[in-house]
Amino acid sequence: MKTNEAMRLVEQGFEYVAEMDSVNLFRNGKNFELFFDGDLNKLVIGKYQLMSMSKAIAVMLGFCILLSFCIIAFQSVNAYSSSDDWAMFLHDSAHTGVTTSNGPQQPVKLWSYAEGHFDGSQIGSSAAIVNGVVYVGSNWNNNANQLYDSGSIYAFNAHTGAKIWNFSTDSAVYSSPAVSGNVLYVGADNSVYAFNASTGTKLWSYPTGGGINSSPVIVNGIVYIGSYDNNVYALDSSTGDKLWNYTTEGAVASSPAVVNGIVYVGSNDGNVYALDAATGAKIWNYTTSVQPLYSSGNQVTSSPAVSDGVVYVGSVGGNIYALNASTGDKIWNYFTNPTFYYGGGYFGGVQASPTVANGVVYIGSIGGNVPANVYALNASTGNQIWQYHVPGINTRILSSAAVSNDVVYLGISNNVYAINATTGFQIWDFSTQNQIIASPAVFDGAVYFGSQDGNFYAIGEPTVKPSISSDQTLLILLAVSVAVIAVIFLALKKKRVDNNAVQEQMLRRG
Repeated sequence: MKTNEAMRLVEQGFEYVAEMDSVNLFRNGKNFELFFDGDLNKLVIGKYQLMSMSKAIAVMLGFCILLSFCIIAFQSVNAYSSSDDWAMFLHDSAHTGVTTSNGPQQPVKLWSYAEGHFDGSQIGSSAAIVNGVVYVGSNWNNNANQLYDSGSIYAFNAHTGAKIWNFSTDSAVYSSPAVSGNVLYVGADNSVYAFNASTGTKLWSYPTGGGINSSPVIVNGIVYIGSYDNNVYALDSSTGDKLWNYTTEGAVASSPAVVNGIVYVGSNDGNVYALDAATGAKIWNYTTSVQPLYSSGNQVTSSPAVSDGVVYVGSVGGNIYALNASTGDKIWNYFTNPTFYYGGGYFGGVQASPTVANGVVYIGSIGGNVPANVYALNASTGNQIWQYHVPGINTRILSSAAVSNDVVYLGISNNVYAINATTGFQIWDFSTQNQIIASPAVFDGAVYFGSQDGNFYAIGEPTVKPSISSDQTLLILLAVSVAVIAVIFLALKKKRVDNNAVQEQMLRRG
């Protein structure tokens, strides 16, 4: 009987049963041993040769290598599955600013990327991080004596800082990218752009009538964003076609939040708006107030955060508001300490955006000739839980907080601070060479942020590395494969085939 005939034994209903040093074939209660014949140097079923031992080892080794590559591919796809992607400004469409990713306890600089365009390069855009790739915008000048007239959009490897691609723009990029699917959306050049997130290829752009500091949010295939032309836009995420726009009485630098079919956004006309996400129809608006002697007005550049049916937002007028998300009725407001006094009036107020975690609102105010402050407020009542006084004067908090596992991370003047979310005590700070207006993003044990010193930073624990590389995985699996093959070889070599007995058993089968 030839090899292919022997293999038909399995097709005829035999079952493999593994033992310590042999493998048996069973059919109708009859036993046919499969083992290695040391004299013939063959792998046999009874007297029927299946393949030479060298071929058996080659097949097994090939199988192990194939298994190794499958595992590596799985690791590659799921390398960041334990981390919570930071897909847009303040993490999600509700702008809660909360992530399940861990942040560093004692950080060092893991890597940084310098713009390198003269001395005036700045990074005011906040990062998005998806599938281990960091996306961020920048602004720089072509001449050290000119205003910021150009910028770029970058994609970096989150762990190494290696640049993957960049796209040059004709204006500064303050808008923060948002990623949905494999498409990146961002505002620049008075337009809304869509790029292939993997390659940086431009897919479409939509021109607005003004500059864009607002950051996009993508929900149900629609891109929502504000513009300095006083409009809030809703665009088809696939084509860039305008679905609707709503015109306010002031520039819209605030970034929309979208929850339960409603768009919440602030305007420099002093109002917070709630708009129908499908049609753009106004549902309600709330007009913020101006405190006495507050000369900076009541503009709402802060971006709303929505949690448990409440909209939280700050105003340049110095207040932090909690509004009913359905009706716009004020639940409470908290007035921050006056900041910069000049020419008979106070300036500053709240331009940062709130973060809401575990029933607490975290937000910073702008400092001037008094220190700036970080506030933790009870989300239900507005009562102050703690207040962190930033050291020094002329401090400014334009950065919004990220919250991870009872730690608040935010930029204050030239530093990024980590503050205990429960107690308000400082844990650590990391210094840069200029002001930080971008909001930090937390991903996979590291904090990512840009500075006005022209650098984009990744800071984390000194030991933060991918746990096992693909090369290490392959070597480990190959070593295990060789060991398994050696054990099988030694076990099978002990057996001898009794051809007559096996032939008699074969004749009686069935």
